[in-house]
Amino acid sequence: MTSPSRHIDVKGGPDRAFAYQMMATLAVPIFVLDRNARVIIWNQACERLTGVSADDMIGTSEHWRCFYEEQRPTLADVMLANSASELDKLYTCHTACPSSANLTAESWCDMPRIGKRRYLAADASPIFDDDGRLTAVVETLRDLTEEKEAQVALQQLATRDGLTGLANRRCFDDTLHAEWTRAMRAKQPLSLLMVDVDNFKAYNDANGHLGGDECLKRIAEAVAAEMRANDLVARYGGEEFAVILPNQSLKGAAIVAERIRCRVEGLQVPAVAPDAYGRHRQAGTSTAELPSRRVTVSIGAATALVSNEHSASELVAIADAALYRAKHLGRNRISMPT
Repeated sequence: MTSPSRHIDVKGGPDRAFAYQMMATLAVPIFVLDRNARVIIWNQACERLTGVSADDMIGTSEHWRCFYEEQRPTLADVMLANSASELDKLYTCHTACPSSANLTAESWCDMPRIGKRRYLAADASPIFDDDGRLTAVVETLRDLTEEKEAQVALQQLATRDGLTGLANRRCFDDTLHAEWTRAMRAKQPLSLLMVDVDNFKAYNDANGHLGGDECLKRIAEAVAAEMRANDLVARYGGEEFAVILPNQSLKGAAIVAERIRCRVEGLQVPAVAPDAYGRHRQAGTSTAELPSRRVTVSIGAATALVSNEHSASELVAIADAALYRAKHLGRNRISMPT
């Protein structure tokens, strides 16, 4: 039996006029497509949300332009085309309610006319005629941008290092576990770099904690600049950084490590203030106790051909041992497992 709340008399008359008037004045953004995907209702709230007037939309199939830069179906279009299998490709999250045939989905929308992306939740509901044929689809929209931005901010607090903006240790541990599982399933190598700032304690003593923080931020930017889209760089702790390189051989990891080393050295960050050496000589302190004149890093690299016989913690231990060797051999260098 057709629900009266979803029935529009396609032959016209008071029922249809009342439905149109009600939808037009609702505070919730709503648009309605007929069976040919043409807009038959574009209410005032939808005008405010999209910046596009009903006069520009009614009778057209150009409604997608109000939400996206490139052509793609809205949730109402998906329902009209009976193509719910496409929802995974189109929306961040979605659900279907078999009992009512409704669809619900959420995604970021470009909103070209207003020039600002919005995170919208959409509900699509079918409208049937007296014979049970689909005659139109109502799409109702909710602007969840502020809620989504707050959620993203909270997620970043939980997974990002407050000083450098890199992934934090918790995020590193979770990602390493996930990449280990993926690499084992795909039978691919997984590489790890451990990056440590040379003589950082002496640097902090000479420049103060604010200077040390600034140094770490610059090095974090340098390391991140060498990453691929699927790599992860994290602040592992203190002055140490960790880099996860999925599907990367040891040779490839060594190349990335050397690029990082060179980029940090190329920053030409003074290890101490220009007059620090003179002041320490006057104080009778040996300049040998001061850090080198430029900030550098030492890097340990390791790669695992992932299997059930090994663990992610072993990969960390091997990379740590390689880092220790790089330090022992004189710093400002990379080291790999022997």
